[in-house]
Amino acid sequence: MKIGGSVALVTGANRGLGRAYARELVSRGAAKVYGAARDPAAVTDPGVTPVALDITDPERVGQVAQQCADVTLLVNNAGVMKASTFIDAPNLDAARLEMETNYFGTLSMCRAFAPVLAANGGGAIVNMLSITSFYTNPFNASYGASKAAAWSLTNGTRIELHHQGTLVVAVHAGFIDTDMAALATGPKISPESVAQQVFDAVEAGEIEVLADERSRFVKASLSRDHELIYPPIQEFWDAAVQGAS
Repeated sequence: MKIGGSVALVTGANRGLGRAYARELVSRGAAKVYGAARDPAAVTDPGVTPVALDITDPERVGQVAQQCADVTLLVNNAGVMKASTFIDAPNLDAARLEMETNYFGTLSMCRAFAPVLAANGGGAIVNMLSITSFYTNPFNASYGASKAAAWSLTNGTRIELHHQGTLVVAVHAGFIDTDMAALATGPKISPESVAQQVFDAVEAGEIEVLADERSRFVKASLSRDHELIYPPIQEFWDAAVQGAS
């Protein structure tokens, strides 16, 4: 599909990658860009129409789908990362929040907007996933679990919506230079670069974006994950545990 003339809705559009998505859509000539956020007053970019939305509230998700019934491109960007382990976390609060937002929230949005997209000719859904969709890192273990679930959701949704002509795009990236990765010390990709790659993929009809070198390496290594991916993570984790003891 073409971005020019499309009607897009971006969740989490008030900052970081969501803001970059909204700005890129405007710059590419989208006819209308809805910028959804829990605090719509924080969506201030020119050409972006603020919409109040908490994707963990199914009732509000349904209301927004009715309100924004002209949408042809849905960008599921909103997410949360609590940097929580599986075993040593004090409780399940972080894991529940991440799953409720990153998986169930994204699922609610896909379900609510699938008929909207069908009525408008098919359109496209972009789901912002993560490199941690592919493997588990103890430093953000429950976040990775939620993104792995969202990856499965994305692949299944693509199959279910193929008959109505809806393109479903999975986006994987490592560290992006946003607030979520502010404490990370590794190489970071700019949110603008991610947005450009994603909308290039939408226009080309591609189903997956591996936005940086690390994501491409990890995806290519999945058949040998216990040889290439997990040993250095295990070594780093053991060193961190020993250093804390």
